[in-house]
Amino acid sequence: MNKKINTENLIGISALLVHAARIDEHYSEKERKIIIHFIEKQTDNGKEVINILNKAEELESNSNQLLSFTKIIKKDSLDFKSAIIKELWKIIISDTNCDEFELSLMRRICGLIYFSDKLSGEIKLSILKDTK
Repeated sequence: MNKKINTENLIGISALLVHAARIDEHYSEKERKIIIHFIEKQTDNGKEVINILNKAEELESNSNQLLSFTKIIKKDSLDFKSAIIKELWKIIISDTNCDEFELSLMRRICGLIYFSDKLSGEIKLSILKDTK
């Protein structure tokens, strides 16, 4: 993904990543670092990274629906959606334990952004292969 995301959308997408990290009720430092790395790739201002993450964590804590986070992604290109799905899988796979809630979350997100389950599965397999 080469394009930069505006700050408001970056916070929303980061909140979705935080949601994926928290869904198993264990938000690890490893997951947090994946999200920080994602934010760093999207902003030229290194000082803003933690501020964006804090806002994303707060937004996720105060929201009970995915729709507000996924609508940002739904209207974008397949490449953009693929990049976001890849980040989500990195977070879910980071603890080497995909539980039913995480898998259900991925299916729901794919449905909400009109992203193929097959392509999502291929992305998951490529990440699993890269982590071995």
